[in-house]
Amino acid sequence: MSANAIYTAEDARRIAKRRLPWMAFDYFNGAAGDGKGELRNRAALDAVTLRPRVLKNVADRTVATSVLGKPAKRPFGIAPMGMCNLAAPEADLMLARLAAKFEIPHGISTMATTPLEEVIEAADGHGWFQLYYSGDGATSMSLLDRAKAAGCETLIFTVDVPELGRRPDELRHGFKQPFRIGPRQFVDFAMHPRWSLTALMKGAPDLANFRPPLPQFLRSDTRALADWDTLARLRDAWPGRFVLKGVLDPGDAAKARDAGVDAVQVSSHGARQLESGPAPIHMLPKIRDAVGPAFPLLYDSGLRSGEDALKALITGADFVFFGRILLFAIAAGGEDGLARMWQVLSDEMDTAMAQIGLADINDRSSDLLGD
Repeated sequence: MSANAIYTAEDARRIAKRRLPWMAFDYFNGAAGDGKGELRNRAALDAVTLRPRVLKNVADRTVATSVLGKPAKRPFGIAPMGMCNLAAPEADLMLARLAAKFEIPHGISTMATTPLEEVIEAADGHGWFQLYYSGDGATSMSLLDRAKAAGCETLIFTVDVPELGRRPDELRHGFKQPFRIGPRQFVDFAMHPRWSLTALMKGAPDLANFRPPLPQFLRSDTRALADWDTLARLRDAWPGRFVLKGVLDPGDAAKARDAGVDAVQVSSHGARQLESGPAPIHMLPKIRDAVGPAFPLLYDSGLRSGEDALKALITGADFVFFGRILLFAIAAGGEDGLARMWQVLSDEMDTAMAQIGLADINDRSSDLLGD
């Protein structure tokens, strides 16, 4: 069984690459430009070291914590990701059920392939709706109102995609939305019959939040009109917790804090937007200095293991998020694959905590960094 073959995130990625059509794999795996930004992120995370400590009696360890005032059984959650059902039918709901089980945030993307109301319900109070502000904002405000009516308590406003990043691998294999099936795609699907037959039975994934009467959402739509006044209007319209995602500049983070957001999410969008952007793990301590020790900082981008997550938490994040590796796990082994990947991440963090003498994830400090 493929789920049992997952021992690391790279195992899940390798199996997913074999099972998914090139078009779908490249969408999940893609990075901006030639991928130098993703490599920079990886190198920066690899360069962070942790300091082993001995004789600390860490026999009883806990990774339970809280995020924005709510308890969480893990210090990591699920980043918002579009088109999840390309990995497998009902992938959105698999992620939501995982969030409910572990009481961790599940970012529900504007570009979800299951209606936001269904995912919010399945997440059982742990769904955070992620919003893009596109066009003149009318459709975005409608989505905000729907999330509010569905009982969502936390809004994630993603601001690092004023224009869609250029990802050559997607372009080479003809990934477009809405889907257009041409000769190249037909061959691609024929070479991956297991995925293709399942997709045919369940129906091709679509952007479920934009079914009629809403106008069709196009990935290429500009989001460049959003500014600080937009943030103020959204903040006023949203009664719950408000996260600003996609911040890499310390000054922007401090300005967002002063504008009334409840948390800033340090992120490069997984290096999918700007190839020459800085590594988020390098910017995290600078942003921490800018916003102060008490302001909530969340983090995503490039995390591939529980040890990576621990590094980000010790470097300055209050909570972190995994993204594409969870979809690779679903593609590799369905819901069992996702459960297996989650256990791997949990075990990796737990083992690393023991090695550095940390019994409670909430007691971490920068003294645990290796240099």
